[in-house]
Amino acid sequence: MNRTIRKKVKGFQTVDGGGVKLVRVLGSQTAKEFDPILMLDSFDSTNPQDYIAGFPPHPHRGIETISYVWQGKMKHKDNLGFEDTVEDGEVQWMTAGSGIIHEEQLPASERMLGVQLWLNLPAKDKMTKPAYRSIKRDQIPEVELEGGRLRILAGSYDGQQGVQGNYQPIDYYDITVEPGKTVTIPTEKGRQALLFPLLGDVRVAGEDLEEKTAALLSDGDQVTIEGKEKRAKVLFLSGSPLKEEIAWGGPVVMNTREELQQAFKELEEGTFIK
Repeated sequence: MNRTIRKKVKGFQTVDGGGVKLVRVLGSQTAKEFDPILMLDSFDSTNPQDYIAGFPPHPHRGIETISYVWQGKMKHKDNLGFEDTVEDGEVQWMTAGSGIIHEEQLPASERMLGVQLWLNLPAKDKMTKPAYRSIKRDQIPEVELEGGRLRILAGSYDGQQGVQGNYQPIDYYDITVEPGKTVTIPTEKGRQALLFPLLGDVRVAGEDLEEKTAALLSDGDQVTIEGKEKRAKVLFLSGSPLKEEIAWGGPVVMNTREELQQAFKELEEGTFIK
């Protein structure tokens, strides 16, 4: 059964961090529908003044952040001692778990283009040990498709295995669709699935989907994406919904209001980092 578009969400311009201009597409208002995806921020600028202020040190708990930098650079530094830079087609994957303090710097480049996702951690793993890893270009398998190409940012596709998360298994693909061509991606029934055209407009099961618009898909075992006048770059993400309560306060996402209050109490008292 072919998946169709159940809901579209177009983002809005906002400023975050030290003064980074971005488009917030998914957030607290969409978290239950798009479960387990909590947030999706998109950044796309050729003006370094829009982003070089970066994201100064800040805390997280209860989530994983997955940043895909298609073009440009992102430097990560945290209290665990990890320092790393990803660029041009690479991924940062940070598990905040019980608590982490990190910062992200965005050096000037010809174009800064990519997305950051927040992936919810299951209740049993909210307080897991924090960790960081990067996914470099040589760790990302590429698959030629009829009508395009697919990069396995996480998960697996057609027998090829990419990097996988430890707590919430997902399939995360970067799909290139050539102009006027069609690609069909098999999907696992019963899993939540969304599409996000990072560049270019497409048609999904006959319905138009504009660039920088998130589409929540209906259930099914495949999705068909048609290219239009320009080559399109479409992000696909699929995961099993957690169906758990969400208590969200800024950089912390827990399951109860009490857990959230405890996290901010620990931040005030200096006991946040375990």
